[in-house]
Amino acid sequence: MSAPVSHPDDPALLRIDGPIATITLNRPAAFNSINLAIAQKLEQLATYIEGDDDIRVVVIEGEGRAFSAGGDLQTIGAAAEANTVTPVVGELLKHYHAFIDIIRRMPKLSLSSVHGSAAGAGMGLAFVTDLCIAADDARFTPAYAKIGVSPDGGSTVGIVGTVGSRRALQIFLSEDNFTAQQAHQWGLVAKTVPAAELKAATRQFAERLAQNPPAAIAGTKSLVYQAATTPVKQQLDAEEHKIIMAMNTEEFRVAVKKFTSKGK
Repeated sequence: MSAPVSHPDDPALLRIDGPIATITLNRPAAFNSINLAIAQKLEQLATYIEGDDDIRVVVIEGEGRAFSAGGDLQTIGAAAEANTVTPVVGELLKHYHAFIDIIRRMPKLSLSSVHGSAAGAGMGLAFVTDLCIAADDARFTPAYAKIGVSPDGGSTVGIVGTVGSRRALQIFLSEDNFTAQQAHQWGLVAKTVPAAELKAATRQFAERLAQNPPAAIAGTKSLVYQAATTPVKQQLDAEEHKIIMAMNTEEFRVAVKKFTSKGK
C-alpha cells in the first residue's frame, strides 16, 4: 500500500522520513480543533502507518500557534442548537476514537510534540500517545467540566493510566489549566525544552526511540499497557512469549554477538 499523498490544504498531513512518520494537525486557523474532516483523515493516516513495517515511531504535532484546541465547538455548538448532537458527535468520535485506538495498539511508538495550547481532546491526544515532549511554555487545559461534559478523545485512557484516579479527578475537575513543568512532574510529559528547540528536540528524541528494533518496541509497548489489568501468571506468560519472539530475530542475534565479544 502506497503512502497517502498529502496536500497543503488537507486537515492533517503525513511526512515519512526513514523509520519516523510525522502527522501534522493542519487546521491552524481553528487552532487544530477536531472536526469530522480531520478525524477521518487521522484515522486514514494511522491505518497506513500501522501497516507500514518500516515505520517505528510516529510523531504527532500541530501547525500554527497551538497543538490542538480540542473538539471543534463551532460544529458541536451548531449540532446542539439543531438537536443533532447524537449523530453528529457520534460520527466524529467514531473516526477520532478509531484513530486513538490504532495509535495505542500499533506495534510502534507514538510521540506527541506539544507547543502552545493543548485543550480538551487536544490535551487528551497529547497524553494518550506513548510519550510526550513539550515546549516549556505549553499549557494544558482540561476544559470539559467548564462546559458541562465529561472527557473524551482518549483523555481518561492516557491520563488515568499515568497519574492514577485521584490526580486524574483533580486534573479534570479542579484544574483550569496547568503548565508543561507540572505535567512533567506528574509524569505526563517525558521532557520539556525551550519552545525554539522543540522541533529539533522532537526529531532527536524520535531518532533515539527509532533505534530500538521493532520486536523490542512492539513487545515492550504491549506488555506495559496490559500489565495493570493482567493477572501475574498471564503477564509472566506474555513476557515469556514476547521475549522468545524477539530473541528469534536477526537484530537480537547481532546485538548479543556484539555484546558477548566485547570482553574477548
